[in-house]
Amino acid sequence: MLDWTQAGQARARPAALYLSCKALSRRGPCTLAELLADSAPGPRGALPRLLARARTLLLVIDAFEELHVPAAALARDLGGDWGARRPAPVLLGGLLKRKLLPAATLLVTTRPEALGELRLVVEQPLLVEVEGLSEPERRAYLRRQLGGEAQARRAWQLMRSNAALLRLGSAPAVCWMLGACLRLPADKGDDPGRTCRTATSLLLRFLCSRFAPAPGSCPRPRPRPRPRAPLRALCLLAAEGVWAQTSLFEPRDLRRLGVREADLRPFVDRSLLQESGECAGCYRFLHLSLQHLLAAALYVLGGGEGGPGWSARGVRRLLSKEEGRRNPHLAHVGRFLFGLANEDRVRELGAAFGCPVSTELKRELLACTVRSPENGPFSSVTDTRETLCRLYESQDEPLVKEAVAQVTEVSLHLKDPTDLAHASFCLKHCERIKKVSPADAYRNLCLAVIGKKTLTYLVLEGGSHSDKLLLLLCEPLKHSRSNELTDGSARLLCKTLRHPKCFLQRLWLENCHLTEAYCEELSSALIVNQVLTYLCLANNNLGDGGVKLLCGGLSHPSEGSNGLCRLSRCNITRRGCRHLSKLLQEDSSLTNLDLGFSPIATGPWYLCEVLWLGLALVVVSAQRLETLDLSWNTLGQSGIMMLFEALKQNNGPLKILRLEMDESSMEVQKLLKDVKDSNPNLTIERSDARTTRSPRCDFVFNTLRSFLMTTCLNGGDLRALRPTMNEDQRVKC
Repeated sequence: MLDWTQAGQARARPAALYLSCKALSRRGPCTLAELLADSAPGPRGALPRLLARARTLLLVIDAFEELHVPAAALARDLGGDWGARRPAPVLLGGLLKRKLLPAATLLVTTRPEALGELRLVVEQPLLVEVEGLSEPERRAYLRRQLGGEAQARRAWQLMRSNAALLRLGSAPAVCWMLGACLRLPADKGDDPGRTCRTATSLLLRFLCSRFAPAPGSCPRPRPRPRPRAPLRALCLLAAEGVWAQTSLFEPRDLRRLGVREADLRPFVDRSLLQESGECAGCYRFLHLSLQHLLAAALYVLGGGEGGPGWSARGVRRLLSKEEGRRNPHLAHVGRFLFGLANEDRVRELGAAFGCPVSTELKRELLACTVRSPENGPFSSVTDTRETLCRLYESQDEPLVKEAVAQVTEVSLHLKDPTDLAHASFCLKHCERIKKVSPADAYRNLCLAVIGKKTLTYLVLEGGSHSDKLLLLLCEPLKHSRSNELTDGSARLLCKTLRHPKCFLQRLWLENCHLTEAYCEELSSALIVNQVLTYLCLANNNLGDGGVKLLCGGLSHPSEGSNGLCRLSRCNITRRGCRHLSKLLQEDSSLTNLDLGFSPIATGPWYLCEVLWLGLALVVVSAQRLETLDLSWNTLGQSGIMMLFEALKQNNGPLKILRLEMDESSMEVQKLLKDVKDSNPNLTIERSDARTTRSPRCDFVFNTLRSFLMTTCLNGGDLRALRPTMNEDQRVKC
């Protein structure tokens, strides 16, 4: 277009002519002048003058994929005689091959599936991919449609989280459908974002919503008739269009299928079907994806006798590789067919239109794809990619489990996050998976994401998407258990923690066979790292020497608002507590410390050398303490009374208090009532301990109150604390 408009010859009264390939495929023999006459501007007598100025002429040949003529037919019997009568496709071939009007500018539009055929008949084309709405344009479109920045941001995040929706969303019609779905009220607490996770769920929700009663509308005295027969007619039209590889339906198509225009009117009125301006009485679907969905819906609509509306032969043909090579539309319909194998979606469709539906399709889909020796769903990278895409579209975990139950070896080629999402959703159900190829980072990461127990060796190679890969890797590692870290792995991890761009905030290393030798490297990493806020080293034999080394790293303040370190079951004794007591006196960012199940014996007394005031004063003075969990600690009546007296006199930030107490005492009951009156925002969760105070209980209480006082008053930032009992029945801090 730019070449044509900017060229010098375009100034001499340029003209543009439009040719529809859909119309050309059904036109009989004619001359070139007759072919162009319908779209020529001005009277018919002006056409020869336009053709004489071919350099100023722009020929727009639209929808090449609708031609449905073999490329060989376009190339035969070519000649330069404008007056010869030839089949319309042959004349079109003469234009494309530059035998006719060679000086004119040609603009040909086509869908990707027909690009190969077009390349056979054109020479040295300039290919331009029209991607539709850009990302800023999509966001602006959603903002106008939804009427607010927050709603538009939510819709955009939903679209970006699903690559299939992101690809479809370049079309304004899909943006409109997504916005319409998000404006719907949540049904039974369902999150609309969840129901729009796949293309099937989005389009089905949109389709059903167009026939739902408007919110707040008055109930009708009689139920509104639902378009059962029209829905079947619409699905039949969509399916026939898919098999014929057309998206434009003329009156003759409707007559041939026995579809009346009255059947289509409810869908035209609700913007699902559009009247085309190309010819009178012609129709198009709002979007091609909607046509694909409705074509798949034909297979789940119940038959006239209440049985299934599909045949096993028809499903097998739809999903066969041979048919798929001839008709690219069938791949999209096959994915929607798996999406409708989800019984919840099928029932939603049946309820919206009041028509019988079949839930037996799942068996046939498994037979046609997974169990078919002809199809071999996991026999090649291409077949595996398509199979995983179909299974993901179903969002039906029982179906996926059965489909991959016997898979032991699979070959993956993960080109984008969409492929990764499909693989992680499906392969996590592969109970027998043993080998995945090829050996690249995406393959390994996919296995890491699904968290298979059979995965024992992970190699990550660098790449342009390394940041995204590491983010995905964090999720399965969070749930891993008992992984032995080798010396090399430990050094590499510490090197990563020291990197200035390391974003890791929470690190679990529980039961990883760490010893004192590892603590020096980790301590040096903690000194440099400013973002790590949670470190779990539980169930590792660090010992007192390891704790001493760790304290060197924990003593340095960080930018994080919280610092939590779990050292339970780390074989820490009273000597280790000496090092921790020194740490608590320094300007450390540590706010939570777990020493549970450690043989610390009288170790808490070393902590108490720096913790010198009572628990009651903590409650009065702590400015940020919101939760105090004293369960599994028997404070005794004196401890309870002291704590309640402080709470009664102070309405601080404390919101939750958990403790054991015996409410049989009238004095305790009175104080409890006073506390509730003075602190209405405080919730006290209690259990009836019915124990008497013992010397052990006094020790627990005295140690606890001293520990809390210094932590809260000497520069600490404590927000939550939960003391429990250690193996030797002393306090866990």
